Amino acid sequence: MSPAVIGLIGFFVMMILILFGMNVAYALVLAGFAGLVILNGLAPALSSLAIISFEKATSYDFAVAPLFLLMSAFVSRGNIGKDAYMMARALFGHIRGGLTIATTGACALFAACCGSSLACAVAMGRIAYPEMMRFGYNARLALGVIAAGGTMGILIPPSMGFILVGILTQQSIGKLFMAGISPGILQMVLYALTVYVLCRINPSLGPATPPTTFREKVISFRYSWPIVTLFLLVIGGIYGGVFTPTEAGGIGAAGALAIGLIKGQIKYRSFVDSLMEGGVMSAIMLALIIGAFIFNQFLAITRIPFLASEFIVSLEINRYIILGLVAVLYFLLGMVFDIYAILILTLPILYPVMIGLGFDPIWYGVLMVRLVEIGLISPPFGMNLFCLAGAVNVPIGTIFTGVIPFLITDIVNLTILVAVPSISTFLPNVMLSR
Repeated sequence: MSPAVIGLIGFFVMMILILFGMNVAYALVLAGFAGLVILNGLAPALSSLAIISFEKATSYDFAVAPLFLLMSAFVSRGNIGKDAYMMARALFGHIRGGLTIATTGACALFAACCGSSLACAVAMGRIAYPEMMRFGYNARLALGVIAAGGTMGILIPPSMGFILVGILTQQSIGKLFMAGISPGILQMVLYALTVYVLCRINPSLGPATPPTTFREKVISFRYSWPIVTLFLLVIGGIYGGVFTPTEAGGIGAAGALAIGLIKGQIKYRSFVDSLMEGGVMSAIMLALIIGAFIFNQFLAITRIPFLASEFIVSLEINRYIILGLVAVLYFLLGMVFDIYAILILTLPILYPVMIGLGFDPIWYGVLMVRLVEIGLISPPFGMNLFCLAGAVNVPIGTIFTGVIPFLITDIVNLTILVAVPSISTFLPNVMLSR
């Protein structure tokens, strides 16, 4: 058999192992190692396994992942999500649908510190959902905005999705972070507009809460200092050239810990739990990355990514049609797999294809993250929906119906991002020119 045929067989074997329940990292290592043994022999395959594992485990570039994961753990236990919601509620709660708009804003603020879609959705579900129910909000609207708003956790930097894309594609993580800011703001604004329109059509969906005074609104900004501090430390430091993304992760983790200690939210037990959570998640991430690079080396020897890129580029098909097919694929995969597994499984093949078609790599990185996140809130298998249902103990069908208007908004959002790439590339280009 030719190397390309062996590569295709290896890819399908890896997918079958995952579908039968094997851990994604183990499936990648097993399929990649077996393919290297067949193509190169046992000794070279063992050598590749050892070298790749050692290089990735000791790589300075990889240190950015565990540092931001530790920062996310400290943020989750520092009650920063509640602070963000309290401020947003004071500003917007008095208008129709104000608490849902406040939830959207709180999700965006929390995302600027958290970096996790699931954590953002679960945290906001526990904080905002009881408040909206207390003031007579429609349950479907409340749950829909929480599920959709949670997806900003993986788009607005710092984002573990962008960190993984940067590691696997050798693109600048700092530029990817910058590229996520404007699309994240656009997503927040479009969600808020969706809520506003729905509540104008049917005011009973989101009745106004008692208004707050101007003084109360001003005082509410005291809740913003942890978020503003962390965001300026991390993103401001990267943008200003003060430190690298890896150093920013360390600064962010230390800053999140300091804020939690100052607020009195992080005690000895929660500190240990944060360290354990960060360590476990880092080990999982490292295993995935090692597996990805072993499997990528196998694919590189088979030349499948290059052959696929050459074949698709040679087709006389508009590149945006191909982009649309890739979008559908990511949308479907997002319903079944988590974002890290999807990126690791698809990047080795699809990334060279899209770059060969002339798409900007930073812009495509933003688009990938958005597509996967849409899949995570798409019925009937969206993972975010099931996590939220478990967190607030509601029927999953209620969340399914509530998220539909926001999925339509996401399609509009994607259309805008494709039609106007500069929304994603403007800030990275400005940073590059500095």
